[in-house]
Amino acid sequence: MSDLNGKTVIITGASRGIGEATARHLADLGATVVLAARSAHRIKAIADDIAAPSGEAIAVPCDVSIAADVSALIDTAVARTGRLDILVNNAGLIDPIARLADSDPEAWGGVVDVNVKGVYHGLRFAIPKMAARGGGTIVNISSGAATSALEGWSHYCATKAAVLSLTRVADKEYRDQGVRVIGLSPGTVATEMQVQIKASGINPVSQLDPSAHIPPEWVARAIAWLAGPEADGHRGADFSLKTDEGRAAVGLAALA
Repeated sequence: MSDLNGKTVIITGASRGIGEATARHLADLGATVVLAARSAHRIKAIADDIAAPSGEAIAVPCDVSIAADVSALIDTAVARTGRLDILVNNAGLIDPIARLADSDPEAWGGVVDVNVKGVYHGLRFAIPKMAARGGGTIVNISSGAATSALEGWSHYCATKAAVLSLTRVADKEYRDQGVRVIGLSPGTVATEMQVQIKASGINPVSQLDPSAHIPPEWVARAIAWLAGPEADGHRGADFSLKTDEGRAAVGLAALA
């Protein structure tokens, strides 16, 4: 497991689910965690809870679809801690789920703003800080949807494909400056997103039993592993938790 003592980690979408679990887990591993989300009161409560025993946590309200917000987030983290070692681009949306001809163009575009522009903004403003210090790690939360066609998920499939492309390009451009960019495709995770998917009733994913979904804490463990040198072979690509090999690398149970 990666030693994160003294390191600064920014997690977007940190108000719940994967983001919250990741903030808590990486803080347990010694990192100073910077929680970012639109829900200011929620991330403040989580940060206070993390800091209460012995952790270090900072809450920074941020809308990742707004470039100025993400720039300010990165600047705040560096100003408060003196460094930026890891960025987890986790913020993402899937609702509203609808077939293409039934979709609302404004809502469809709103998903693009968060899922694609949010990741781009993170890369854009974190990479210069990391490169200036000799390196860092950026984990982009991806999905099997990046390479699949799923009914009702045109926005999600398209945006996750774009995120995979951003991972590949960022690795190509900045690998030689020590910036590690890796995607993480976790499979289905027991978060609010799965509640929205199930309520839609569209495509086979909505029919899955809740027991099929992995806990967000497993994803947090994978992110911690990806932050270490053992994951270097996955730079510029999506690492999957949907294989026995991937789960074994992270130290998780094999697929049933």
